[in-house]
Amino acid sequence: MLRDFHWPRLWVAGWLAMLALVATGSLMPSSGLPDVAFPGADKLQHGGGYAAMSAYAVMLFATRRARWTAAAGLLAFGIAIELAQGAFTVDRSPELADVFANAAGIVAGLLAARTRLALLLQRVDRRLAGAREQDGRAG
Repeated sequence: MLRDFHWPRLWVAGWLAMLALVATGSLMPSSGLPDVAFPGADKLQHGGGYAAMSAYAVMLFATRRARWTAAAGLLAFGIAIELAQGAFTVDRSPELADVFANAAGIVAGLLAARTRLALLLQRVDRRLAGAREQDGRAG
């Protein structure tokens, strides 16, 4: 169940775009990606990316059950991406450490549910809706 939004399709599309970007970045040849700054930097990228997607899910979904379902979906997505790297790319391989980094990021994102960040997307949605209503009245 989604939170109460004026434009729910827009915010869901934003989350789906994040998933598409992660899938694209994860499956493109590694030769097309910048070199990592230090050993383990890719694990921070995994954790950060999945934390962002998980925190966005916290902002998107209203119930604990929906958020946990999204988290389980993100974990399955991450595992599927790792398997796809092994099956469909020539210069990338699946790594269990990446799955653990993804899982850590997902948990970190879920922690946003207990903060003011959980309502950020609704606040933005309401502000945009209010600005649109004011523009409509001014014209």
